[in-house]
Amino acid sequence: MSKRRGNKEGTIYQRSNGKWRAQISIKGKRLSFTADTRKEAQKWVRETRNDMERGLTHEGATITFGEWLDEWLVSKKHHVAVQTHSYYSQIVRDYIKPVLGRIRLRELNARQIQRFYNSKVSDGVGLRTVQKTHTVIHASLNSARKFGMIPYNPDAATNPPKPNPKPMKFLTQAQTQKLLKVSKETNDWYYPLYYLAVVTGMREGELLALKWENLDLEKGILNVKFNLKRIPGGGLQIGKPKTESSIRTIKLGKDTVAVLRSQKKKLEKEKENEYWQDEGFVFPSSIGTAVDPSNLLKEFRKLLKKAGLPRIRFHDLRHTAASLMLNNGVDVLVASQRLGHAQPSITLDVYGHLMPSMQSEAAKILDLLISGKD
Repeated sequence: MSKRRGNKEGTIYQRSNGKWRAQISIKGKRLSFTADTRKEAQKWVRETRNDMERGLTHEGATITFGEWLDEWLVSKKHHVAVQTHSYYSQIVRDYIKPVLGRIRLRELNARQIQRFYNSKVSDGVGLRTVQKTHTVIHASLNSARKFGMIPYNPDAATNPPKPNPKPMKFLTQAQTQKLLKVSKETNDWYYPLYYLAVVTGMREGELLALKWENLDLEKGILNVKFNLKRIPGGGLQIGKPKTESSIRTIKLGKDTVAVLRSQKKKLEKEKENEYWQDEGFVFPSSIGTAVDPSNLLKEFRKLLKKAGLPRIRFHDLRHTAASLMLNNGVDVLVASQRLGHAQPSITLDVYGHLMPSMQSEAAKILDLLISGKD
């Protein structure tokens, strides 16, 4: 015989096949569960009741994780960059849904998610990819919790693997000077681009999206407002920079302004060619259009080989700029602003190990203060 209870207490009864059926109502909508034993059914009712007290909704108890991920991706579309959204969608499609997609959102637990992370590592999936997968899972479940779909985020209890950070590479002052010297002497098309990269620390996409309208050469000011990105499955697109703090103003030195004036003069001559497509880029391709990052990387590697320098990424020129600033007395706050970091603490976290000379100077100053010597 079934035992009738109130709305949040639920109903438990034994079916003709010996199974136990548990039911509970959430705002007038019935939720059911079939168990092998009465004890198991009672446990389900108790846990469901507790979850209801913590905000569980009927939809949250019936929707699958895969269905929720689809909804979450739609909501994220207008809050992240196109490239980021495409990457999230790929992770959901290729990694998460095939394994966890059919599990009901409410029934998804930390053990299942942890086993998923472990299996991906065992299958040879890169640690960085697994970490990004964790980012998607955690963010989507946080959103579900805020909407009352689940009472808590089960991913909070997991221990996802973390990728081992690769050693930071950068050029020394002498190597940087050699790079620019060889580039200039060989009439490298990208010489002004390399020059600006090492004196500003701008990201590759910021440099490639830079237009003359963003420069005031009379005042020696550069405004970083845009970023060039490749859209998966598409072409190149100009959009907003990586973060709000990436939108910034950078002061340029006289030598840098001279390099840019020379670049502008060179491009004016290029406009006389019938094939030229003037799109206003400071560092365009050989026909005036946006530079493809993959083509830039090929030319950059050729230059490194020609100059006899170690093979590094183009992004490492940004690290080089940071290193040159911090090791030559530029204030951390100023360096942070030029690099486009949200806080100086980020600059210190990333590049603090490049400042041994400052430690030495601090040691000398403190010795003098304590000893009282002039």
